[in-house]
Amino acid sequence: MIQRAKEMLQLHYGYSSFRVGQEQAIQSVLNGEDTLCVMPTGGGKSICYQIPALVFEGTTIVISPLISLMKDQVDTLLQLGISAAFINSSLTGLETRERIEKAKSGEYKLLYIAPERLESYDFMEHLKELDIPLIAVDEAHCISQWGHDFRPSYQRIQRMIGTMPKRPTVLALTATATPKVRQDICWSLDIDENNTVLTGFERENLSFSVIKGQDRLGFLKDFIKKNEKEAGIIYAATRKTVDQLYDHLKKSGINVSRYHAGMNDVERMEQQEAFLQDQSSVMVATSAFGMGIDKSNIRYVIHYQLPKNMESYYQEAGRAGRDGLPSECILLYSSQDVQVQRFLIDQSSEPDRMPQELEKLQLMVDYCHTESCLQTSIVRYFSNVETPPCGRCGNCTDSRESIDVTREAQIVLSCIVRMGQKRFGKTIIAQVLTGSKSKKVLELSLDKLPTYGLMKEKGIKEVTDFIEFFISQELIAVEHGTFPTLYIKEKGKDVLLGKEIVKRKEAVQTKQVAVDDPLFEELRKVRKEIAERENVPPFVIFADTALKDMCVKQPHSKEEFLTVTGVGQNKLEKYGEQFIEAITEYLVQNPERREAAVKGTDPITKPKKTTPNSHLETYTFYKEEMSVAEIAEHRDLAVSTVESHLIQCMQEGMDVHMEDLIPDEYVSEIENAIEQAGGEKLKPIKELLPDEVSYFMIKVFLLQNENEKRVT
Repeated sequence: MIQRAKEMLQLHYGYSSFRVGQEQAIQSVLNGEDTLCVMPTGGGKSICYQIPALVFEGTTIVISPLISLMKDQVDTLLQLGISAAFINSSLTGLETRERIEKAKSGEYKLLYIAPERLESYDFMEHLKELDIPLIAVDEAHCISQWGHDFRPSYQRIQRMIGTMPKRPTVLALTATATPKVRQDICWSLDIDENNTVLTGFERENLSFSVIKGQDRLGFLKDFIKKNEKEAGIIYAATRKTVDQLYDHLKKSGINVSRYHAGMNDVERMEQQEAFLQDQSSVMVATSAFGMGIDKSNIRYVIHYQLPKNMESYYQEAGRAGRDGLPSECILLYSSQDVQVQRFLIDQSSEPDRMPQELEKLQLMVDYCHTESCLQTSIVRYFSNVETPPCGRCGNCTDSRESIDVTREAQIVLSCIVRMGQKRFGKTIIAQVLTGSKSKKVLELSLDKLPTYGLMKEKGIKEVTDFIEFFISQELIAVEHGTFPTLYIKEKGKDVLLGKEIVKRKEAVQTKQVAVDDPLFEELRKVRKEIAERENVPPFVIFADTALKDMCVKQPHSKEEFLTVTGVGQNKLEKYGEQFIEAITEYLVQNPERREAAVKGTDPITKPKKTTPNSHLETYTFYKEEMSVAEIAEHRDLAVSTVESHLIQCMQEGMDVHMEDLIPDEYVSEIENAIEQAGGEKLKPIKELLPDEVSYFMIKVFLLQNENEKRVT
């Protein structure tokens, strides 16, 4: 049956092979084994039940928590030529009855339902009349009281399974589940824990960053302006902040939507549709938005305020780059957000869950303050597994210079003491330091203080940023009463007494996520025109990965177009001609682009796309004692791609030896550099080594040490 599954994958989805973990999960389901599948967001979980649904006779039931997820999934399946439907509260009673009757007559391969439907006796009776070979439980962490998004209706699933005339196979799927939550899912659904497919939690296309002590709104506006062609989500903790950000961005000329539970249903749906249809490029939202949003071309997710726990953060951040292309995940940290989340937890949590929620919040704060690899911290949280530094997150790539700001810190701290601790907030403190003649400063005689005007060469905004930075460094604390006020912490007292120095790194500069490509923009226009005509989101027509692969391959015929990633027979017949025509027209007007692609000198297009298991092919050549350069030449790949393959092989425990990849003369030098700089970040190690020693060699050395520790 697995061969039949591969044929379905090629025919409908246009992929020649499964991603890591997909084949294992599908094989388990096809064998009739109940299975838990844990894959990162964007890892291709839906394929794990959609392919078996095509192989099996009957209708696969998919239990999904949100209306938006169902609609996106069904739209995508219909575009692929697969019969599917959903039943949820967005339908009228007549529409629901019609879909139930069609399901009974076998018209659907997949039927998506909300878990709340399981509370209806009549609906349960209808399900008994269906031929159901498989039940897929999406977002399965919702079944666990230890999870971050517990839903009581999920606990009815096992009872529903027990009422079926013929017990179906069960596949539970989630992206964010700690070991305890995974155990709970298996117990609740009666799944043997040995039937767990766990592909790891690292998202290799995502770059994580935490930015502290900076002007958040200024950073946000600058980032969005630099990436105005790309889609992004801005998450905030409260409805009030969402509305404020929405107004700020709109006034700045940014095409923005918003989403939170305080809006009416019609407005929320209009705003969501505008974002999904690429009519607006930015969505500002609370955590109410996004669970199950299938939009694949989100290039960045920015958390404007601290999330309540790591599960929420990774699920929300993971909405970036679902298509596998490089994307940014940025958290703008401010210490005052900790109190905001404490308040929200206090308002929403049951008393017995409060300690657990507060502990999770503290772990989220710890993540924001770590100086080690951010991706490693995330993986450790979800799996208790230590991985080498990722080499791409904000901490791993931080090359900013540190500036001594001890004098500024002492001035600010002294001013807080002289103004009376726990009396004033940061704005009036900044006014005093800059010599403001505001009414309040003069009325309270604060202009008579010795610290008045000591930082008059700076603006109020700049001094406020300094104060925010000192809060993030735990020199200053915030007392939350009617108004937040400041006071000095123990560490701050040491700075005042000259026992500690304070260093501040230069401000993090915003960057452009994607490289501009005129051909890609032309194809994006074609995709948008088709999407508007068919009334579906553009990413349902083709993901960005498919458009970028068209830019690389520049197909001139239907046969060539079928080789583009994500192009199956159905999409070839529906859209092939329009895209081929657009590519041909562009190349006629820009012949140099075609010539550059033929010569392999095109600076815009990426190296040839490899298959998900391409590293195994590289490993075969490595075992034949070919060098990295020889493998790259033989496979027509970039050297960096081959190096990434070998790193992946080592991470998966394959027999790759350090001595084959690092010249003997550099081994002791790398070892000494790691002893001096530590193994947390790659850049400090690299700076201690000769130019000939690459980041690849350092990673290999660290991995070899890690693997040896596991063995011992």
